[in-house]
Amino acid sequence: MNLKEHYQKNVIPEMQKKFGYKNILSTPRITKLVVNVGISSGLKDERARELIKETVTLVSGQRPIEKKAKKSVAGFKVRQGQVVGLMTTIRGQRMYDFLERLTWLTFPRIRDFRGLQSGIMDKHGNATIGFRDALAFPEIKAGDAQRQHGLEITVVTTAKTQAEGLELLKLMGFPFRS
Repeated sequence: MNLKEHYQKNVIPEMQKKFGYKNILSTPRITKLVVNVGISSGLKDERARELIKETVTLVSGQRPIEKKAKKSVAGFKVRQGQVVGLMTTIRGQRMYDFLERLTWLTFPRIRDFRGLQSGIMDKHGNATIGFRDALAFPEIKAGDAQRQHGLEITVVTTAKTQAEGLELLKLMGFPFRS
């Protein structure tokens, strides 16, 4: 059973029972994933930026877009219009496939992983998971990663509260600490 079927057959009834939703459509669901990589201001090397772009493409399955600085900030050595990050948004079936790989393959590959903290949730039920390096993803081979960089994944839900979002992600298979 894939993750989408699991959500429809198991998660929706559990959420309805726990929170008292009367309508299936009012039950919280995951709407999208945002994969984001910040590029340091000292990185003016076009080749290194292309390597990071390839890494994000391999991890997400989609080509990222470049995010440019809106303002110049002298303290961070950032000029207006300079590329400061890469991001991609994943929706639909590709999102569910990514979540399966994340929960079943990526988290077990992280060294000394003891589960996610409930502090990754914001007050609206969304979760942001940060990775120090992209080597935890099975698509990235250790020899391919010439420059290590971190990335963050934001799981956007329709939950109204932190408790609803936390319960949704627990039922979807995210490994939270007890």
